[in-house]
Amino acid sequence: MTYVDGFMAPVKPGRKDDYIAMAREAAPLFMAYGARRVVEGWNDDIKPGKTNDMRGAVLAEAGEDVVFSWVEWPDKATRDTGWEKMMQDERMKPPQDNPMAGARLIYGGFAVIVDEGAG
Repeated sequence: MTYVDGFMAPVKPGRKDDYIAMAREAAPLFMAYGARRVVEGWNDDIKPGKTNDMRGAVLAEAGEDVVFSWVEWPDKATRDTGWEKMMQDERMKPPQDNPMAGARLIYGGFAVIVDEGAG
């Protein structure tokens, strides 16, 4: 059954193009290690919440943008094996001047429970 890794991270001010370049380099690696799909989303319509919101979740600072991304895998076993191999791949090392604030990246793995629509 499909398994999804979800990510949110703040991106440093003025670093959108750098982030896109980094994401475009990483996406083929995910695919090579078994992912079915890699999606990167740039903040467009995220509003302040009353208790919490997407900016607050990643402790975004003034001027930072927020990315919301996910990687779809055919199953958790493929994901686990893929991540293990990717973490050993030198190409997955973050750049020295990382465009995202990696310390405030949040992520997690999710078992899909509903999947309707396009596919």
